[in-house]
Amino acid sequence: MQFMIFSTIFTSVFALLSFYISRRFIKKLSISPRIKKSLNIFLLLNFIGVLVYMLGRYSISLPTYINYLSSLSIGMIFLLFLSAIFYDVFNTLLKVAPINEKRRDFFRKTLDAGSLTLAAGVTTSATYNAKEISLEKVDVNIKGLQKEYSIVQLSDVHIGGLIDKDFITSMVNQVNTLDTDIVVITGDLIDTKLSYIKEAVNELMNLKSTYGTYFVVGNHEYFHGVVEIIDYMNSIGIKVLENENVYIGEKDKGFHLAGVYDIIGYRADYYAPDLNKALEGIQESPTVLLAHQPKFISEVNNNVDLVLSGHTHGGQIFPFNYLVKIVQPYIKGLHQHDSRTQIYVNKGTGFWGPPMRLGASAEMTYIRLKKSV
Repeated sequence: MQFMIFSTIFTSVFALLSFYISRRFIKKLSISPRIKKSLNIFLLLNFIGVLVYMLGRYSISLPTYINYLSSLSIGMIFLLFLSAIFYDVFNTLLKVAPINEKRRDFFRKTLDAGSLTLAAGVTTSATYNAKEISLEKVDVNIKGLQKEYSIVQLSDVHIGGLIDKDFITSMVNQVNTLDTDIVVITGDLIDTKLSYIKEAVNELMNLKSTYGTYFVVGNHEYFHGVVEIIDYMNSIGIKVLENENVYIGEKDKGFHLAGVYDIIGYRADYYAPDLNKALEGIQESPTVLLAHQPKFISEVNNNVDLVLSGHTHGGQIFPFNYLVKIVQPYIKGLHQHDSRTQIYVNKGTGFWGPPMRLGASAEMTYIRLKKSV
């Protein structure tokens, strides 16, 4: 049911975006009717691509090249929409500008060419930016920590479609060069039926660290059988933290690593987060909490040293970061939330939807927990 609601809203939004692009951008361009018709056909094909993407991502397995083309359609429509807004604003200003018609006509043709060039250039740049995972290195001072530890954080990998076995193998190899104490995965790891992607997921068994790999579910795991996913991750040696904690490191010199279910569990009315249960048994010990969505920090009341989250993708494609800010208190990076608690938000190691990133690179995070002076 949740998937049906999400799919309906998602496709409806892209239908509206496509309508706006056609009526407020393509229709007003000073180009021949034949070219306008070609652009509208291109727009329609992209909307069909959005429908194919939803079908392939969540219902059936499609060839990689179809996944690639259909996922590009999402980004193409969104970036064309931004270009259409740019065009609409400047075209409106041009209409009321106090200039003669000859100059107005020159500026209109320049605006037409510039808007199309902008759409093509931004799309190319965003597609290129999605290919690389950057390594972000962050030092976090933890009061009471007796020994330094390292954590590699992965988040929002979204295995499925273009995020396949080759992508995961490359990611795992990159992690293994870092010689870390633990690896944590802060949700939205899986984004299709588990049966489609077990070969890719199994690559995660090759992750190497001193104290193991730990995982908390994100909202997307609830769309694809959260119980099955939790059971499978545990079966391949990746410990799922289910409102619980474990001790990491040397006795009396380590820290507690806690994890909670995602807050979508409140709406689903099952597998809901319970911070009190997750922190059970912890007394005056440095504590790191894994919570998929940054806004869960509103439930953290000065009883955790560091929260590691993801979910936001850093906005993934500008200006989505401003929209995300409406519902999430932090978008990316390290922040001091209160006198004790810090939060780090990973921008996402993979991507959701289009293989594009604009203003927010994909990342894996190398976090050094350091003794506070």
